[in-house]
Amino acid sequence: MTRPKCLFFDVNETLLDLTSMKKSVADALGGREDLLSLWFTTMLQYSLVSSAGGQYEDFGVIGAATLRMVARNNGIELSESESKNAIMPIRSLPPHPDVRKGLERLKAAGFRMVTLTNSSNGGVEAQMANAGLTDMFESRLSVEDVQMYKPHQHVYAWAARKLGLEPHECMLVAAHGWDIAGALWAGWRGAFLARPGAQLYPLAPEPEIHVPELGAASDRLIAMS
Repeated sequence: MTRPKCLFFDVNETLLDLTSMKKSVADALGGREDLLSLWFTTMLQYSLVSSAGGQYEDFGVIGAATLRMVARNNGIELSESESKNAIMPIRSLPPHPDVRKGLERLKAAGFRMVTLTNSSNGGVEAQMANAGLTDMFESRLSVEDVQMYKPHQHVYAWAARKLGLEPHECMLVAAHGWDIAGALWAGWRGAFLARPGAQLYPLAPEPEIHVPELGAASDRLIAMS
């Protein structure tokens, strides 16, 4: 396999560890850690509802709104301000332990690297700065600019055009099966990081890289001719 011309990195969970935000959200839900996955899938569902309906709201706004929905369905009182405060740690998440070294190796090997996230422009700027990763990427791409959420195929097409690339020259590195599926369906290549709890979508094509963490993905990428 030849090297992709550019690596596009998802941010949340792929690069950054969501543990502190999960704790904050669980605390807001009365300690109900069992509701975390329901909240996250509900947030994704309504981001796609917005895209399908031709609407756009900041991902954080959708996250807070869907947190209130989950709370109400489980008899938990949660105000708008409380829901917003619960997800605020998302702007100051630390990177996973494997991330910095993996990115440094890829950068030293000459890879172009950018982020492509459902977070807002301001949100991802704060995330990268707080995680100490700003210097690793040539640019930060946010769906805010296209007003549509991943995994809509238009997002991947827009990101490729933004970098002056053809779809097959792009590779998404992500820890979400839905994100990898969207990229592959849009003609991109994929590298899946199988972090705990992450699974590929069985009805989508298999990405060429399927490894537990970024270090192993870096090995595979650097070995490409």
